[in-house]
Amino acid sequence: MTRWRKGSPEVSGLPTFAKKDMIETRPRINVQVYPTVSTIYRPLILGLVLLMACTPVTGPTPTPTKTPTVGAQAAPSSTPTYRPSTTPGTTPPTPTVTETVAFCPPKNLSPRMNSPEYGMQAFLWYRPETAWRDLDLIKNADFGWVRQMFAWTDIEGAGKGTYDWSRTDRIVRDSTSRGINILASIFKPPAWLGSSYPSSGAANNWRDLADFLSALASRYRGCIRAYSIWNEPNLSREWGNQPNPTAYAQMLKVAFQAIKNADPGALVFSAGLSPTGTYDSTAMPDEIFLEQMYQAGAAPYFDALGLHAPGYKAPPETSPQEAASNPEYGGQRFFTFRHVEDMRAIMVQYGDEDKQVAILEFGWTSDPRPESPYYWHSVTQEEKADYLVRAFAWAKAHWSPWIGVMTVIYLADADWTENDEQYWWAITHPDGRPRRAYTALKEMPK
Repeated sequence: MTRWRKGSPEVSGLPTFAKKDMIETRPRINVQVYPTVSTIYRPLILGLVLLMACTPVTGPTPTPTKTPTVGAQAAPSSTPTYRPSTTPGTTPPTPTVTETVAFCPPKNLSPRMNSPEYGMQAFLWYRPETAWRDLDLIKNADFGWVRQMFAWTDIEGAGKGTYDWSRTDRIVRDSTSRGINILASIFKPPAWLGSSYPSSGAANNWRDLADFLSALASRYRGCIRAYSIWNEPNLSREWGNQPNPTAYAQMLKVAFQAIKNADPGALVFSAGLSPTGTYDSTAMPDEIFLEQMYQAGAAPYFDALGLHAPGYKAPPETSPQEAASNPEYGGQRFFTFRHVEDMRAIMVQYGDEDKQVAILEFGWTSDPRPESPYYWHSVTQEEKADYLVRAFAWAKAHWSPWIGVMTVIYLADADWTENDEQYWWAITHPDGRPRRAYTALKEMPK
């Protein structure tokens, strides 16, 4: 689904520390044997001298600079590690190092999710006090996942290899302490990569993205359950240029390998695609985009297919055929929650039926403003609550075992007002008070 998301300031003025190269030296040792020494002691003296000559004399051992892993066991030595790359002729930046702040107990998690699993999207980034509140709302509703947007620019915005982990450390600590799985959605490149990224990333095979994901997944090894790679790349404004499913498949491969090398147990989801019928330089229909992803060889490089599944005007049980034939519902197959089934059929067509689907966002809006572009498919607050519960029931009854986590939008951002379109999709008020939809989801059988 296409919505504006708030930008975020670049991070600057981060502390650094330098790592100096140290050079080993070995002194030259001259050995002399004096003829006056008794032959009885000569072998012993020669042995001691040779032992001294073979022992290198070095300076103090340098301490390596590294990004610490938060709450996890060290990676095995056989695991390949990405090293930050630099442009020839430039000096690599000094990374920011912070202390370990969270503990992630060892978990034997299945690579397959239960069918379904329950998630909510929240906005935990800027306000710790509302982050704690919203994580408690998720926990108290017996939902097991939080989807949080991890804006790359907020972490590495100050420059290549300079990381600000302050917000991510807090989010990981607060979520894992409540037993909530984290779905980290990666998006929004730093300004130093230019305005056309990630489209322009093909020039160096998305190495900057790989370096960032390697640092992120290494730091939170065992703490972040899943990553989704970008957001709605079938829209030009998200991709940085005309949508290119072949290039996205290549980027997904690079991201998958970087994450798996750092944290083999983490799940990698493909980006949620925006349901759309527009096919021009600004957008590509999600079905066509997915088909071309498969044709470009993307299948081995995601653990679950990420999708967006807004319900628009139709009740959740409405079939794509009915949505296409009913002008009230929009007159297109994608104007229904069950458009997921069309995307699933493409997976089966390309032999990927054993893989699960992760719905990264779904919901209904109650936007009452006649001037809003979402007004035509607005539903009442009561209908929203009812439709969300029925959507989970439909998925559990008809999409098992291939449906995985389903993420409801949103726990409201504390700064939203009635003038923001996201306000009307939310299941809570900005001050944390539940709307009918939240209460219904909390009370529904899981």
